[in-house]
Amino acid sequence: MALATSDIKNKAKREQILAKQRLEKGKAQRQRRKELKKEEAANPELREARLRENVPATQENAREFDEAVVAAADEEVAQEEGDDEFAQYFSGQTPKVLVTTTPNAGRKTVSFVKELVSVIPNLEYIKRGKKFELQQIIQFCRGRDYTDLIVVTEDHKEPTHLTLVHLPEGPTAHFRLTRIKGGKEILGHARATSHYPELILNRFSTRLGHTIGRMFAALFPQVPEFQGRQAVTFHNQRDYIFFRRHRYVFKNSKRVDLQEIGPRFTLKLRWLQRGLYDPANGEYEWMYKADLETSRRRVFL
Repeated sequence: MALATSDIKNKAKREQILAKQRLEKGKAQRQRRKELKKEEAANPELREARLRENVPATQENAREFDEAVVAAADEEVAQEEGDDEFAQYFSGQTPKVLVTTTPNAGRKTVSFVKELVSVIPNLEYIKRGKKFELQQIIQFCRGRDYTDLIVVTEDHKEPTHLTLVHLPEGPTAHFRLTRIKGGKEILGHARATSHYPELILNRFSTRLGHTIGRMFAALFPQVPEFQGRQAVTFHNQRDYIFFRRHRYVFKNSKRVDLQEIGPRFTLKLRWLQRGLYDPANGEYEWMYKADLETSRRRVFL
C-alpha cells in the first residue's frame, strides 16, 4: 500500500516526492497530447468533436437567464430602434458634441478631456465657469444645435465620473470613471490622426445595453474613414465598459497587427434617466443598487 505524502513527516522528503509526482504527471500529460495530436491529424472529425464538447465555463456563457436580452432577429426591437432618438445618427446626421468639466478642474481632468477631444470627431471643449449650473449648460447646448453633452466630474482633482446627456430630449446616463491611462503613458503607442474612426460595440446584449451602446454610437459619425485605420472599441464585460483605441497595421496579406493609440479607461453605469438631466424630478429608467448584485452571474448590460 502506497504511503500518502501527507503521512510523511519529513518536510524535505515530502517535497521531494511531490516534485517527482508533478514531474511524472506533466510527462504523462505531454505524452497524451502528442498521441491525441496524431489521432486528430489522421481523423479531423475527432478534433471538431473535442472542441464542440470541451467548451470552457466562463462567467459570460454561464450568466443567469435575463428576459431583457435581445435576440439577434428581434423585429420588435429593430422597429423601435428605427424610430428612437438615435435613429437619425445612423442615417447620416453628423453629431455635434460639447464636453466640459466641473468648475476649476484639475490638471488630470483637463488632460483626460483633451484626450477625449482627440477621440471623438466634432467634439468641442469649453471650460466651465463657476456660475453655470448643469441645467444652464444643457439649455446653452440645445440653443446651439449640439447633439450631445459630456460632463467629466472630479474628486480631489482626479476624474471620477462621466455624465452623457443626449440632446435635445435625452436620455441621460451617468458612469463611474476608473483606470484612466493617457496615450503617452502607453508603451509603444501610436499617434492619432483626424480620420473618423471605426466603432466597435461588444456585448451590449440587453435592452438597457442596447440603449447605452446606441448612446455611445451617436457620438461618432457613422461614416468611418478607413484610410485612417483607426478603431474605437467599447467592450462590455460583466457591466464594466472598457474603452480602447487602436490602429490596425497590415503586415502582409494574412497578418494584421494592432497598435494602441490611447487613452484607456473603464466605465460602469450608475444610472440611466429618461429625458434631460434632472436629479430632483427625473424619471430613472435604471439605477445601480448594491442589492441588485445577488450573483456574479447576473449582469444588466
